[in-house]
Amino acid sequence: MPTLSDAIERYIRELLTRNDDRILEIQRAALANRFRCVPSQINYVLKTRFTPEHGYIVESRRGEGGYIRIIRVESVSRRDLLMSIYRAASDGVGRGQAMGYLHRMREESIITEREARLMAVVLVLDRMDQVEISRRQRGKILQKFIEVILGVSMGERAD
Repeated sequence: MPTLSDAIERYIRELLTRNDDRILEIQRAALANRFRCVPSQINYVLKTRFTPEHGYIVESRRGEGGYIRIIRVESVSRRDLLMSIYRAASDGVGRGQAMGYLHRMREESIITEREARLMAVVLVLDRMDQVEISRRQRGKILQKFIEVILGVSMGERAD
């Protein structure tokens, strides 16, 4: 059963799809009223589902007449997107970031849904799985996945 967050995300994505210039401006209060929720629920959706890892930039201005601007960032090429993720992963990657990167690669048709699920199994290991990996280890694993996708070995550096 879809959650309220899922419904808000789906609605925002729908609005973005209708908007040809890939930029959406909307008032947080209007969105909260539409979904009969508190504005912090809107903030949660924006902070977890419309991140740079997912391919979005979110700008916000609070106060009367305030707005949220959501910008869909288009990658120049498949390789550029993968190299950008590769470089970002060198500092380590949290579970949420890893899932965001997988989601973005899936949206850009770089990987299949099945590949994303397989990669997620490895990237989100935690105490419940009796194995815990650090942010740094998760970043290295993601970098290795990217090397396989690109068909290259980059060792410790990214071009």
